Amino acid sequence: MTYNEIIMSSRKEINKRYREKNKEKIKERQKEYDQKNKERKKEYYEKNKERTKEYYEKNKEKINQRHKEYRENNKEKIKEHQKEYDQSPAGKKSSRIGNWKFNGVIHDDFNELYEKYINTEFCELCNCKLTVDRQNTKTTRCLDHDHTTGEFRNIVCHSCNVKRG
Repeated sequence: MTYNEIIMSSRKEINKRYREKNKEKIKERQKEYDQKNKERKKEYYEKNKERTKEYYEKNKEKINQRHKEYRENNKEKIKEHQKEYDQSPAGKKSSRIGNWKFNGVIHDDFNELYEKYINTEFCELCNCKLTVDRQNTKTTRCLDHDHTTGEFRNIVCHSCNVKRG
């Protein structure tokens, strides 16, 4: 091994230890950088959209293989990350909206509908106080929709939702 190779390998090892020791610090700096340069990154992606698409098409197999290997080698890490996401407000929102779509609810703006759903405190039909429960109770908050057309009607308690069908 040459002197330069020894220096480079020890430098790599030092950098690796630094990254392991300062993960959170590096993550925070990256977040700050991304926020500061949001517009610049957006412009870059717009400007290089075609080039990026060409690169992907040219290297599709290699990229997919890399992704597959990553998923295989990091199953636990991915599982843990998914579990954390599912418990986050964004994960809960995504899951709720996904369920609505799966059940045939039709609406122009699901984000707006979700905000209404979350902020509604009283049943829009019987005016009882709504609750959020793991198991359905009479007062559990529900999104009422027409099962024929799929259109949203009201935010109601479980009792009123069952009565309306």
